[in-house]
Amino acid sequence: MIEPYSPDALRALCRSGEFTGPTAGHAPGYVQANMLIVPREAAYDFLLFCQRNPRPCPLVEVLDAGSWRPRCAPGADIRSDLPGYRVHHLGQAPEEVHDITRYWRDDLVTFLIGCSFSFEEALIHAGIALRHIDQRRNVAMYATNIPCQDAGRFKGNMVVSMRPIKAADVSRAVEITARMPHVHGAPVHIGQPHVIGIADLARPDFGDAVELMDDEVPVFWACGVTPQQVARQSALPFYISHSPGKMLVTDARTD
Repeated sequence: MIEPYSPDALRALCRSGEFTGPTAGHAPGYVQANMLIVPREAAYDFLLFCQRNPRPCPLVEVLDAGSWRPRCAPGADIRSDLPGYRVHHLGQAPEEVHDITRYWRDDLVTFLIGCSFSFEEALIHAGIALRHIDQRRNVAMYATNIPCQDAGRFKGNMVVSMRPIKAADVSRAVEITARMPHVHGAPVHIGQPHVIGIADLARPDFGDAVELMDDEVPVFWACGVTPQQVARQSALPFYISHSPGKMLVTDARTD
């Protein structure tokens, strides 16, 4: 059983390095946030990108340049209170770290973006099983051929998260998640992965693969990993993101 930490308790465990795993299923009832940190010179373009692409990039908060104190999580430090970070330099593989304090600069602007982990509690309460939580794994995420709307230097395709849903439960899952647009809302695609450019469900681009049973349908939601994929496709020289599946848990309630 997953430990139901409070948001501040989970953030403290991240800060100390005691918690380094995916945050799915933890701190139920609270909004989790993806994160992208960009230099101030790229911040306006990325803000515009989020406004034009609210499904994959529903904004929770934008911090002032140089600030690491989010209003949605009082007392938190976005430099240390996530379970994992990726530091991206153009042309290099992302560096996986557990603290970004040594990379911090006064010109960095942090964007916090709603996460689909936040609607999973509602699905579970409705009796819809989620295999990645039952198996204590990261959710499966895939790059797609679904184009986002360009904004300045930012252009690229959407990333989606996939959850196997029993065919009889799909309409209910759509209804529940559609009520929560601040954490990606309703699915963007149901069934037939090849239609959105996914060749093999067993080989996710991010996260962990989960088995699809005969009575289940793959259901795809817009994913907050989209910004880091788009930043890479747009050849942004430097940016920092959360590690996929490892979110900032905020004090905002999902309801």
